[in-house]
Amino acid sequence: MADLLWTIIGDSHFNRAIEDGLARAVSMKAFALFSLLFGVGLAMQFDRIAPERRVTLLIRRLLVLLAIGILHLTLLWNGDILTEYAIAGLIALPFLFAPGWLVLASGLALLGLYFTGWLIHMLPLPSSAWMMQHVADAAHIYADGNFSQTLVFRLSEISAIAPLHLWIFPRTLGLFLAGIVIWRSGVLRDTPDHRIVLLLTALAALAVTIDAGSSLATVSLALAYGALILSAASTTWGVRLLGWAAPVGRMTFTNYLMQSVIFSIVFYGYGLGLFGRLSVSLALGIGMVVYAIQAIASWCWLKIFQFGPIEWLWRSLMYNKLQPLRLQLPS
Repeated sequence: MADLLWTIIGDSHFNRAIEDGLARAVSMKAFALFSLLFGVGLAMQFDRIAPERRVTLLIRRLLVLLAIGILHLTLLWNGDILTEYAIAGLIALPFLFAPGWLVLASGLALLGLYFTGWLIHMLPLPSSAWMMQHVADAAHIYADGNFSQTLVFRLSEISAIAPLHLWIFPRTLGLFLAGIVIWRSGVLRDTPDHRIVLLLTALAALAVTIDAGSSLATVSLALAYGALILSAASTTWGVRLLGWAAPVGRMTFTNYLMQSVIFSIVFYGYGLGLFGRLSVSLALGIGMVVYAIQAIASWCWLKIFQFGPIEWLWRSLMYNKLQPLRLQLPS
């Protein structure tokens, strides 16, 4: 049995198939979908906060996110998305006061800029020779280095990978604005009445994905996933099927940071040192186990508390006042 398992895991064709499937169906799609949802969240908060406090509270909320993002970027993982989201959110704030047509036009223009790939030519990555040497150095330092060595190398990488963030920044901001438009369309306020619209949107997005390039496919497939999930969640059977994931979603911020903590211990030299030493299939398996554990932990936590610990901290700093954490059980 062990020999059979090793044959399956170690087979390069099997791993290439897994890697290809992840690249086509998963890679960057969650990032795009979450960008869309972040825009929805901004619009929801804008509508729910009293007009006289909107600007102050939302700016404070995004500045707290920026501070946490910078700490995450430097201390744990330089692939951080929080910093980018905070900056994009601050730029998106004025659009919450703009008419719908301007928000939509601006979002489409930003997405169009991303799809053209113009920024890739304006802000190229370092040379291939530099990249090859850098990959070799990363494999050594991340797998075998101590915390201080890993920290120094991670900080040195930031300038090299900055073009990647700049390339996708128009997409991030464009999807934020698209999220604002979607929220204000009313579709998300009453999904059962808009189930057909959601299904048609998903089908159209899937149709576009078939012949789309990688940039467009990332956005179209993310939109299809979101529309399908919302459509399913508007039904009784969908709630039963997907309800287990709700606690994970309510603790997204906490779970995101905890994954960085967990995988830094798994991959970096000051932990298990498995960086660059796992097959794609085995790494995927570890990721699925961690996600399952987080789903259970989130469910248990929210049986006692109203928010995840990082969500609670974020909310308290936003309002500049400690928020109630424990659930108020009926007497």
